This record gives sequence, structure tokens and C-alpha cells, in this order.
Amino acid sequence: MMQISFSDEIRAAAPALRVLVAEAEVTNSPTPDALWQELTDACAEMAGMPIEAVNKRPAIAATRAAYKALGKDPNRYRPSAEALCRRAVKGLELYRTTALVDLINLLSLRSGHSIGGFDADAVQGSALRLGRGCAGEPYEAIGRGQLNIEGLPVWRDAAGGIGTPTSDNDRTKMSETTSRLLMTVNIYGPSEMDSEAFEALLERLLTAYAGAREITTHSYSPVP
Repeated sequence: MMQISFSDEIRAAAPALRVLVAEAEVTNSPTPDALWQELTDACAEMAGMPIEAVNKRPAIAATRAAYKALGKDPNRYRPSAEALCRRAVKGLELYRTTALVDLINLLSLRSGHSIGGFDADAVQGSALRLGRGCAGEPYEAIGRGQLNIEGLPVWRDAAGGIGTPTSDNDRTKMSETTSRLLMTVNIYGPSEMDSEAFEALLERLLTAYAGAREITTHSYSPVP
């Protein structure tokens, strides 16, 4: 497992933070029809929710509070789970990509957590540290180009930032050749799904749709 640590800024801004880190051997592929149906059903269930209720979901509200505590405007840089939920509420179809990407999207829709998914073989070193993004720090977001990560919670490996709740980095993104998955779930406060239910859903989706083997999960907190 990756060695996990936290900066003092994260400890101060998010004292209730818990982090779930999962690793697994996987086989990625274009999204199977059964997974796409589960994702479509999850979107349909949200279609009647008022748009103003999306950022009131406990996990999303807690993530937004962490952004504000770190000095980032969550209305300009929405957490990815909030952006996904807003698309679902508006009836906009999600993009169909690969099994790993779409099962993480399904987990985010169900839980409200913004989840980082990385190709473990692209991660530099054996340690990750969660800290605050710095002014001018280079960060190539997937499909977005350079992202201003100042004030965002940022996971960094030995080479720099790899993930934020707004967008993961292109350098460590998952592809159809990904065979080792690294997943980070930042839980900033209350959640609609307890940890046992979340981990059960995570393991079911990874096993059913990514042929996952040797799934390991560990929880961490910045405050002992």
C-alpha cells in the first residue's frame, strides 16, 4: 500500500477528514452494457431532484466547506461529484468511457464523494501526501488543460500533483491498458453512505466490471 500523509494546512482546514485508499489488480475495458445501465439508472433516480439541492447533499456540502476553508471558491471550481450530480439532475447524459472511469462515476453519484482514480503504474514513488495547491503550480487536468489548483486539496506523488476533487491529472489517468488501480476517496464530513456500504459497493463494482483481484483498502485520518 501507498504511504499516506497530510499537510498541516489540510489538518487545520478539514479536521473531520477521513481518507479511504483502495488498490487492486484490474482489467479495464470499454464500459460494459450492464455497468452503463447501472449508471443510467442512478442518473434517472436523480432527475427529479431540485438543482439547488445538489450541493446540499452531505458529502458534497462537506467537500465544498473544505474548499472554502482552504481559500477556493467551490462555485467556480466544483467538486467532480457535484458536477456529475448536476448533469444527472439536468437530464444530461454522461460520457461513456471505460469500466474504471464509469464505475468511479457511479460510486460518486451514489455517495456524493469526489473520487480519485489513478493508474498505479504511472504514480511516482511509494508515497502520497494530501496538501493545499500552490499559486502557479503546474497541473494538467484531464480534458481541461492547465488547471489553477491554488487552494484545492491536492494529492501529490514524488513528481507533483496527481489528483484534486475537481479533476485528476492527465499524467496518472486511467486507460484501457491500466492493470493496477489506485483509488482515493476523501471523506470530508457526513456521508449518505456508511463506510461498510461504500466499501461493499466498491468491491462489487470492481469485481463485476473490472475483474478486480487482490483488492486492498485502508482508512486514514489527518487527526489522530
